[in-house]
Amino acid sequence: MQEAQISVSLILTIGFAIAVIITIAKTARIVPQRSNFVIERLGKYSRTLDSGFHILIPFIDKVAYIQTLKEEVIDVQRQTCVTKDNIQVGIDGVLYIQVVDSHKASYGINDYRYAASQLAQTTMRSVIGQTDLDKTFEERAKINEEVVKALDEAASPWGVKVLRYEISDIELPASIKDALEQQMRAERERRAAIAKSEGERQSMINVSEGHKQEVINLSEADKMRQINEAEGRAREIELVAVATAEGIRQIAESINHPGGSEAVNLRVAEQYVKEFGNLAKTNNTMIVPAELANIGGAVAGLSEMLKSAQR
Repeated sequence: MQEAQISVSLILTIGFAIAVIITIAKTARIVPQRSNFVIERLGKYSRTLDSGFHILIPFIDKVAYIQTLKEEVIDVQRQTCVTKDNIQVGIDGVLYIQVVDSHKASYGINDYRYAASQLAQTTMRSVIGQTDLDKTFEERAKINEEVVKALDEAASPWGVKVLRYEISDIELPASIKDALEQQMRAERERRAAIAKSEGERQSMINVSEGHKQEVINLSEADKMRQINEAEGRAREIELVAVATAEGIRQIAESINHPGGSEAVNLRVAEQYVKEFGNLAKTNNTMIVPAELANIGGAVAGLSEMLKSAQR
């Protein structure tokens, strides 16, 4: 009997301890950093707990939802979109969202992650349907902005902020890939031909510029040669003139000295006779001076001067 009482009291003690542990577990709650606990009291929203230590009323308050405030990454599955020019493309995307209101995220929609993913797909199909195929590659950033703008407006009642959307891959049909490759090959060939022609054009320009510069250099050299020759001739004439003037000056000075006048007359007579004799040698015709008396007088005067010189 006594052993039975001990067993019952032990069971009650263990049961009480378990009840205390459960009560403490339901009463004391620690909320991690960057998280929110949504509390319901008797099935109705009560409050939202931020990070830290909190006390709840056992069996009356309960944690209905746990929401993270961290940025979440959602992989948007590939979807088939039709462009404005009726080309089917497969697009993969990545969506970045963040819960900004835990109450709305818990009660505004059943699953905001799934809803955001589906909304991103439908919005992307709508945006791609208004864009040509070429623009989908050139204006990817603009497409991402339009998707984010539409998603953010739709997700606002859910307490979710759409941060950004990125197109991760665009898959094209095989026929379109072949056409684009041919187009790119033709474009590369065109650019190569243009580059070659530009090179040849530049080469011809360089050659003509070289010829032009050569002609200019030759003309400049010829000009300098003519200038130098002209300066040389001018210098020669100047020196001859100076020498002639100096000679005339010295002759003039000599005439003014005693006997200078006789020396000049003698020199003139010698030149007269010499030139007259040369003229007679080079001509078959006999030349007789018109004034023989003058010649005789000149010769006589010359003889007198010679005699005076001998004395």
